[in-house]
Amino acid sequence: MVYEPDFLRVAPGDTIRFVATTPGHNARTIAGLAPNGAVEIKTALGETADVVAATPGIYGIKCSPHYAMGMVMMIAVGEEADPGAVVLPEGLPRRAGERLEEIIAENRK
Repeated sequence: MVYEPDFLRVAPGDTIRFVATTPGHNARTIAGLAPNGAVEIKTALGETADVVAATPGIYGIKCSPHYAMGMVMMIAVGEEADPGAVVLPEGLPRRAGERLEEIIAENRK
């Protein structure tokens, strides 16, 4: 139950392709973990989808059915986006919070 890769750095306006390798997975923005004014990322279960990352900042992404199992990733949009500056929202599932902390530690500027 992982995204591969679990961290991406892209430029504003880049297209990100979420490839569903098995049914039952999706990609969705984690509430409270996206830039202000950003359009929510939300793909359908089991479908490959392209998403344009327009607003600079850090996005937390979850697989809705497997969020509690820690199936999360981060996307940094823009060179200035620093995962190390992220404050994780309250109430994350334990395993998701642990994975996000690991991703932050591995990718802070």
